[in-house]
Amino acid sequence: MISTRQPVHSHLVEGFGTVTITPVDPAADSALIHSWVTEERARFWGMGEASRELVQEIYEDVDRRTTHHAFLIGRDGEPVALFQTYDCAEDRVSECYEVLPGDIGVHLLIGPAGAAAEHGFTSNLLVAFMAFVFADPTVRRVIAEPDARNTKAITRLERTGFALGPEVELPEIDLPEVFIPAKQARLLFFSVPGSQPGTP
Repeated sequence: MISTRQPVHSHLVEGFGTVTITPVDPAADSALIHSWVTEERARFWGMGEASRELVQEIYEDVDRRTTHHAFLIGRDGEPVALFQTYDCAEDRVSECYEVLPGDIGVHLLIGPAGAAAEHGFTSNLLVAFMAFVFADPTVRRVIAEPDARNTKAITRLERTGFALGPEVELPEIDLPEVFIPAKQARLLFFSVPGSQPGTP
């Protein structure tokens, strides 16, 4: 199955390529996403035991929401990452810090094995992601909450300009349509240049 969804953002990163951001099509993209999230290197994503059907159901649930969004990231036409954004006030992270107006949360999973080993790969993707996120004038601050054990992701975010926040426990979510276990996470914050929203 081939997705008919079109990119919502395109960003030329000099020396890297054109990065496109396209909403996930749960039916068309579930096999690809499943192949990424079930690899050992994606263990911090928390979906290592998920079936393809469950992956599709999870992203159908995301697709129905107005507060959570999932995107496939392309580099010169090839899918290379999964990117998610969410309204912090409508997410479990809101129980762990004081949410301010304009806060948006993000998740990032690099897709193909070995891609992240390319020098500058993730940082170049983050350039495009941040341009996309901050194109929304209502966004004042970006919140990341990687697994507290994922030191590589934490270090990478700090290098990108995120400020290190506290370690917290994201509470378990147990609903009929989705179960998400509790998670020890490290909060990181990136404010819009020139804004001073305050920090927790």
